[in-house]
Amino acid sequence: MSHSTVSESTGVGSRDELLKRANDLLPLIASKAEWSEQNRRLHDDVVQAMADAGIFNMRRPLRYGGYETDSRTLSDVLATLAGADGSTAWNAAVWSISNWIACLFPDHVQDEVFAEPGARVCAVLSPTAMAEPADGGLVVNGRWQFISGAHHSHWQVILAMAPAPDGSMWPVLAVVPMSQLQIVDDWYTSGLAATGSVTTAASDLFVPGDRVLPLPVVLQGHYASELNAGSPVFSAPLVPTGCAGFAGVAVGLARAARTQFLDRLPGRKITYSSYTAQADAAVTHLNVAEATLKIDEAQFNAYRVADLLDGKGATREPWTIEERVSARVWLGRSFDLAKQAVEVLATASGGSSLYRSVPIQRIQRDVHALNLHALMHANTNYELYGRVLCGLEPNSMYL
Repeated sequence: MSHSTVSESTGVGSRDELLKRANDLLPLIASKAEWSEQNRRLHDDVVQAMADAGIFNMRRPLRYGGYETDSRTLSDVLATLAGADGSTAWNAAVWSISNWIACLFPDHVQDEVFAEPGARVCAVLSPTAMAEPADGGLVVNGRWQFISGAHHSHWQVILAMAPAPDGSMWPVLAVVPMSQLQIVDDWYTSGLAATGSVTTAASDLFVPGDRVLPLPVVLQGHYASELNAGSPVFSAPLVPTGCAGFAGVAVGLARAARTQFLDRLPGRKITYSSYTAQADAAVTHLNVAEATLKIDEAQFNAYRVADLLDGKGATREPWTIEERVSARVWLGRSFDLAKQAVEVLATASGGSSLYRSVPIQRIQRDVHALNLHALMHANTNYELYGRVLCGLEPNSMYL
């Protein structure tokens, strides 16, 4: 079987078809956005519609009916979804990278994970649990926070500290059915409320050894799958792969803010001023220009990550430390600029934009929440990039 990505073809998983399907979903997603935020999870109809549209097939292997979508297409599809709701796009991004992580495990484990059509995997990369050796595997106890999409997932990739071969402790990945985990409904937040990013917990959970991978080995690009080894999508590094997908969410939210602002502009005035039309004011022109340029620059950085990933996948050249760090700083820059753009437009939207019926207030809260994520945090990524530019070693293993 050829491993050229289906998104390059003209079939069901082609770029044009995926973007069309994503656009077709927008009215439904927008109509359910307020319900999803109030109920702190995506509406079932939205999740099913995305499944029917093949959104969850983008990072699913070809042999299971997936598309093995290239990074630029993935980024653009997620940006499109964010035009209707940030939480929906974020969960789609999480399911994409988490499905991708499941593809690193042995092939017979993938047979289990992807036995369900449209299977969704959620994941976490923080080792907040402990694992002890047991006959044939590990016994895990602990909890994991910020598990986006847990309510609608079939499997979770968990992370725990376990004994390493040299007697020290190291973090290990394990893929487990959601039915074996407890969901703690604690997701009460100001932003990305509809992601349902609850806490999950394990109590004396036995995990077979073939469902366990050491994280340091994975981060070095050594994977257990044989059938995926020839795929440019599934042979890429983990962290840059995540960076390429997530960046599209921020760009889509910033674009949505501009669309919402311009849609509300006709007929609006600037209260307590002589402007009877906000569109006539020079300050409005400056605001729109500034926000648009920031959005363009955010898109530029998002594409830098995606194109680097796709390009390295095509050539199979090894990744340098500088390239790995660049993927993170371009991601952080994209999120930072998107947030700045949204802030400019939200500030110019006036007091009436505080009503929950006006989407820009939700966009503002969602993009703020995105920028607090440890992987996307601009200051952390700027510092990491600066360290390497100054000749120092990276102070993170997540590269």
